[in-house]
Amino acid sequence: MTKMGGLSLKRILVVDYGSNKVQDVAREVREMGVYSEVVPASSLEQALGKEPRGIIPVGPVPSEVLQKLKAEAVPICLSGDLQTFLHDTCGDTKEWNMDRFLAQAIEQIRAQVGTGKVICGLSGGVDSSVAAVLVHKAIGEQLTCVYVDHGFMRAGETEQIVRTFQGQFGIPLIHVDAQDRFIDKLQGIEDPEQKRKIIGAEFIRVFEEEAAKIGDAAFLVQGTVYSDVIESGDSAGKVVKSHHNVGGLPDDFALELVEPLATLFKNEVRILGEKLQIPSEILWRHPFPGPGLAIRLMGAVTREKLEILRAADALAMEEVRKAGWYDKIWQALVVLTDTRTVGVFEGERTYDYVVALRFVTSTDAMSADWVRVPYDLLDTISRRLMTEVKGVNRVVYDISSKPPATIEWE
Repeated sequence: MTKMGGLSLKRILVVDYGSNKVQDVAREVREMGVYSEVVPASSLEQALGKEPRGIIPVGPVPSEVLQKLKAEAVPICLSGDLQTFLHDTCGDTKEWNMDRFLAQAIEQIRAQVGTGKVICGLSGGVDSSVAAVLVHKAIGEQLTCVYVDHGFMRAGETEQIVRTFQGQFGIPLIHVDAQDRFIDKLQGIEDPEQKRKIIGAEFIRVFEEEAAKIGDAAFLVQGTVYSDVIESGDSAGKVVKSHHNVGGLPDDFALELVEPLATLFKNEVRILGEKLQIPSEILWRHPFPGPGLAIRLMGAVTREKLEILRAADALAMEEVRKAGWYDKIWQALVVLTDTRTVGVFEGERTYDYVVALRFVTSTDAMSADWVRVPYDLLDTISRRLMTEVKGVNRVVYDISSKPPATIEWE
C-alpha cells in the first residue's frame, strides 16, 4: 500500500522495461479506478517492499527477472484482459478517484504545513492554478500566492493572472515584476538546459526574498505534475530535460516544498480542477512551460527576440481560436528559431528569423502526435506572420511525434 494524506491506498506497479507505452498503461489503470505508480526496472526491488497488489511489466522483461518476480507471489500481468487482472486477480483495488484524492490531499497538506505560513508559486497555468486553489481550500489564509513576472509570459497573460486570482478567487497575491532581473541573468546563454536551470534557481531566489518579506513563511507550493517528475529523472532514473519546479534547486534552499499534484497525470489535474470549480478558460488553457517564452526562443534570449516571439504567438493563437481549433488542439506553440533566411518583402531583401508552429494532441504530455490542421489555417497564419510581424520571413510546421521528439523544442 502507499500512503496519501495519511490514508492507505492500494496500488499497482507499472514497471518500465524500456517501453514508450508505460505511461499510457499507468493512466489506463487509473481510469479503471485503480491507483498505479510507474517504477523504473532498476528500482523494482525497492518498490516491492511497499507491498503492491499487482505488477504490470511494460516492455521486454529479461527471463531471469521474470522468474524472480514470479517467486515474489505478487500477481503479474503479462497478457490478457487488464480489467480482469485488476479487479479479479488483484482483489478489491478499485478505490482511485479524484474525490478520494481531493480529501486525501487536503489532509496531507494540513498535516505537512500545520499552522505554518505558505507561499505558492503561481504561474497562471493549469498546474499552478489548481495547486493554488487546492492549497487555499486546505489552509485558507495561511497561503499567500506569489506571481513572479519573469518577462517570458505571453501577451496579456500577466494582467489576466493578477485580475483572476486577486478578484475572482480572493486569494492574497503578491505580484513581483522581475523581468529585468531574469533577462539579465540569461544574457549570452544559449544552451537550453542552462536556461532552464538559471531560471529555476532565480525563480527560487525570488521566492525566498518574498518569504522573508512575508515573515515566517516556511513552505513553498509548486504545481509539479507527474510528467515533470518523470522527465526530470526523479522516477525513471534519466533526465530528458530539467523542469524549473523539480530541478535546479540551490543546495541552500530554505523553504520546504509542498507539491500536491506530483502524482497526477495532466488529465487528472484538470478533473481535480473542475471539482474545485476553477473556470474552464484556465483549466483548458494550453500547457505553458514554467520558463515561458525563454525556451520557445532558440539560442540566447534578447528583448528584441522576445518581442518578435510574443507578437508571433499572439497572432497565431488568434487565428487558431478564430478557426475553432483551439479546443481541438492539446497544445499549440510558436517557436522562434535561431535560424535566419533570405527573403523578399515589398521589393526589399530581408534576412530574418524562421518561425516554427507546433500543434500537438496528447492526454498527459508523456506522448503526443502532431495535429493535422487544415492547410488553409496554416496558410493564413503563415501569411500574417510574414507580413505583420517584423523580423519573421519564413514559417515551418513541425510534424514530429513524441517520442522521439519532445513537445517543446528546448
